[in-house]
Amino acid sequence: MKGKIRVLLADDHTLFREGVRQLLEAQGDFQVVGEAATAQEVLEQARQCQPDVIALDITMPGNGLEATRRLRKGLPDVGVLILTMHGGDEYFFQALEAGAGGYVLKESASSDLMAALREVARGGIFLHSSMVARLVKAFLQLTGRGEEAARVARLTGREKEVMALIAQGYTSEEIAAELHRSVHTIHSHRAHIIEKLGLHSRAELMRYAVLLGLRR
Repeated sequence: MKGKIRVLLADDHTLFREGVRQLLEAQGDFQVVGEAATAQEVLEQARQCQPDVIALDITMPGNGLEATRRLRKGLPDVGVLILTMHGGDEYFFQALEAGAGGYVLKESASSDLMAALREVARGGIFLHSSMVARLVKAFLQLTGRGEEAARVARLTGREKEVMALIAQGYTSEEIAAELHRSVHTIHSHRAHIIEKLGLHSRAELMRYAVLLGLRR
């Protein structure tokens, strides 16, 4: 990503926003371009400021999850990182279903927050370490019933390779270099994967790949 990462902070606690702003601006590669205290303000600020990524609290006034859904629909190129105190399964899985690209707890180390914002801004996925085990458990439950195994079995060997790299956060350009193929070819593979799995977008594919826990 060229230039500084443009961040919109969305949380109804002013002191918390101020603290995160100071933390980010001290890094050198972040620029806080706006702040919001309600879900409606998030939507308005996102359209005006055009951030690369939004750090968004789930339980802010107006429903942060609904704001995430509307952001993913209206501004699909803007990454959404959930930054919350809620570590329960209900909010976590709802956030992923709503289209969030990352989920970090407020109790996390500042280094986790920085890494998450950078990853989500570039179109990747970042999950707090305590959440990964929950995804694995959910995947095992699905594969135990054979549902996902049947879907993934439709993919070719090359498509599985591409999907494994997507799960690790590789961009199309990086995948092309890794597999010694053109970017156009990788885009074609990605489109076939999305179609075979019954998905609708690259973001859905990335979340699905992470859910499967695919690794090379």
